Amino acid sequence: MPSPIVVHYFDYKSPYAYLAQEETHRLSTEVDVDWLPHTLDIPQFLGSAELDADGLDVIEKRNPHQWRRVRYAYMDCRREANDRGLVIRGPRKIFDSTLAHRAFLYAKKQGSERAFHEAVFEAFWKRELDIEDPAALELLLRETGTDVEHFADYLVGDGRNELAAIQEEAEEKGVFGVPSYLLGDELFFGNERIPRLRAALALDA
Repeated sequence: MPSPIVVHYFDYKSPYAYLAQEETHRLSTEVDVDWLPHTLDIPQFLGSAELDADGLDVIEKRNPHQWRRVRYAYMDCRREANDRGLVIRGPRKIFDSTLAHRAFLYAKKQGSERAFHEAVFEAFWKRELDIEDPAALELLLRETGTDVEHFADYLVGDGRNELAAIQEEAEEKGVFGVPSYLLGDELFFGNERIPRLRAALALDA
């Protein structure tokens, strides 16, 4: 198989990355695309938050400016999701997507990554999947056609090392957020840049 023309970075806890998947899959029918996870450190730039059952922040580590940005982002994403028949329900806390990203890499080794990938995004944004729960991830891997015999070992061994290497390489190449696309050394950030990426690939819009 030829080397991928485009490298696509995603994070399961990003609603913008979720919304970019449809067009990215479309792109993958026209050129080679390599999906790679990129784990965002959201508290670093948007602060931490954890909501109780009444929607009140119980840790209060996010300033008013950060809350305005977050609320707008979810409003904006829900607007787009509603137009597409997708569900985006804001998580009650900032999840660590590291284990889910390692699970994706495990599925990728077996060629079953697309089914797992789509199932994670859909279930997480419906609040039906805890992406920090290894047992839940293993069950989803099994349900989407992946042999999970060596998953537990991979999660704490090779998976840890491989994800760390991907993260380091992405940051060296200038990746800072998701969805991102690399065409050679040229970075395209955000799903609104997909038309520009397609133009750079000489594809019809």
